[in-house]
Amino acid sequence: MRHALRCLRALLNGFSQIFLQAHAGCGALVVLAILIGAPQLLGGALLGGLSSMLAAHRRGYPAADIACGLYGYNGILLGLLISLQFAWSPCMALLIVASAGLSSLALGHWMARLRQRQWLPAFTFPFVALGWVLMGLAPALPLEMNPVSGASTVTPLDGLGVMLALASGTGQVIFLDAPLAGACLWLGLLLADRRAAGWALLGSAGGTALALCLGWPTEAALVGLYGYNACLAAIALGQVHRGPWAPALGIGLALILQPGFAALGLAALTMPFILACWLLQAGIRVWQRAVADGAPPLPRRRS
Repeated sequence: MRHALRCLRALLNGFSQIFLQAHAGCGALVVLAILIGAPQLLGGALLGGLSSMLAAHRRGYPAADIACGLYGYNGILLGLLISLQFAWSPCMALLIVASAGLSSLALGHWMARLRQRQWLPAFTFPFVALGWVLMGLAPALPLEMNPVSGASTVTPLDGLGVMLALASGTGQVIFLDAPLAGACLWLGLLLADRRAAGWALLGSAGGTALALCLGWPTEAALVGLYGYNACLAAIALGQVHRGPWAPALGIGLALILQPGFAALGLAALTMPFILACWLLQAGIRVWQRAVADGAPPLPRRRS
């Protein structure tokens, strides 16, 4: 019984780690948001999370990392993506298990290099890389594609519409465009970390506002498609930088980078968020090294 409760807590932490938190209550609200916005995706998310955790356990990765959900969130995201793209079948379930397990192997390698050689954080890169491979191979896979959903209800560009867009910007992190689901996710963040909840709201608002100001498609902006990467970038950078300038730059970078993936014929997924954080953190490291190299030597003390 105790072992089952530990596994459940680790799985819920995996759901919360999608938003860079390690909080079982937040993870439970993420699960609730999926039930509200797209219940048909929950089975794939659970299967992906359990598969990635099992692979990490079998590989002997640190128990503390597994317990706090670090080996769950990429598998959960892959389960959501695959369930969104393909109809349920035994082959589709096997695809979730295999891809989620691979995500843990990739993350385990990355985590070792991060701790030994100070690599930049992986964030959701295993999910993005494997997601691109799966979408590229989709026509050749013996799986039935889900039909493309029809056009959603057009949200008016007014005060209420903008508020709903902010909630949807949080929900689109896990492929949900229902504002109620997004609000549930924001409550989960509020439960885990009020500062993270604040940055999530500001990130979604900033990304949506910039997209509207730049004249990008209004309908896409109002369903949160320009808010979710900015939301994640703001949360991630707000965790390591106390001032507002780094999250603000991250919001802008995530938004500017997003259209480039469409030009390359790739789904953006969460790659704009990852690149925005990597560019800023790498730039800060280079600056700090340059300052340290240019600093005058400390005077020697006389004996």
